[in-house]
Amino acid sequence: MNTHPIDRIAALPAYVPGKPAKVKLASNENPFPPLPSVIEAITVAAGEINRYPDTASLELREQVARKYDVPPEQVAIGAGSLTIGEQILQAFTHEGDEIVYGWRSFEAYPLVSAVVGVRAIQVPLREHMYDLDAMLAAITDRTRVIIVCNPNNPTGTAVQRDRLVAFLDAVPSEVLVIIDEAYGEYIDDPQIASGVDLIKGRQNACLLKTFSKAYGLAALRIGYVVSENLDIAASVGKTAMPFSVSTIAQAAAIASLHAEGELRDRVAQTTSERVRLTTELRALGWTVPDSQANFVWIDSGTDTPELVRRLGAVGISGRAFGEEGIRVTVGTPDENDLFLSAVRG
Repeated sequence: MNTHPIDRIAALPAYVPGKPAKVKLASNENPFPPLPSVIEAITVAAGEINRYPDTASLELREQVARKYDVPPEQVAIGAGSLTIGEQILQAFTHEGDEIVYGWRSFEAYPLVSAVVGVRAIQVPLREHMYDLDAMLAAITDRTRVIIVCNPNNPTGTAVQRDRLVAFLDAVPSEVLVIIDEAYGEYIDDPQIASGVDLIKGRQNACLLKTFSKAYGLAALRIGYVVSENLDIAASVGKTAMPFSVSTIAQAAAIASLHAEGELRDRVAQTTSERVRLTTELRALGWTVPDSQANFVWIDSGTDTPELVRRLGAVGISGRAFGEEGIRVTVGTPDENDLFLSAVRG
């Protein structure tokens, strides 16, 4: 008799990464290479790879804690924010429990839910945005975790501070809220507060962050969680595979935190191009919601396959979602010009 994976794993669809292309606008990557100071730190760290990394990432934890003015005990480092999210689900749910999140949202949420063995309750978006009232209504006695992707991937929309505060106030204290802020550095709407401010004084909330997007360290897989509930950081430490965050990734992240001024300059370039793309796409008749991320969502519906064909004809890959729409990363000005030219046909 052959051995087989358990049913819920066997039934999982494989995660589909963005397709390689001459101009890849499919994966929400930073179009700029790492900063020179970060490359220098990586080069130095590469000379130490004969040694295991600091599995507790102590120096990086201290740097992140200093950034947010919190004790290091409130911070845990992991091999990307998605991995940390999975670890939190492992620690705070039992098989058969429920987690609630908006949909459509990050494609990995259903996969992680299935791997952990929890039931995913997907609450439809409202006008491309998380419907917080409907999510509150979806809470049952089996709900253990709620995920709020803010800004949301793939629509780019973000919930304003007042609405999110009211939502957090209404969530039962025994339900953990994960604010996934992978694209938080790109928020420029003053009415949208950082998750760090939102989780203060809350034992049932945590903030997920990544170095993959604005910091441009996607290939190194490194992120962190912050929470006043010390059990969250402690649980992430306990469930992590030893040495899963490399010395190179830790050194690059520390150097990135020391280059916040340069980071802001690069983010400003991306948000400026985001405005240009949004304005021009709307002028062409496409429905594009306001984005607070490093990508735009085109609500192209049944026209999505034709739009994908036009982009592919000139070597551009975006991320299509059936006949719902297409998510396009904000690239360099030249890449964005080529994209707009292809859309015009």
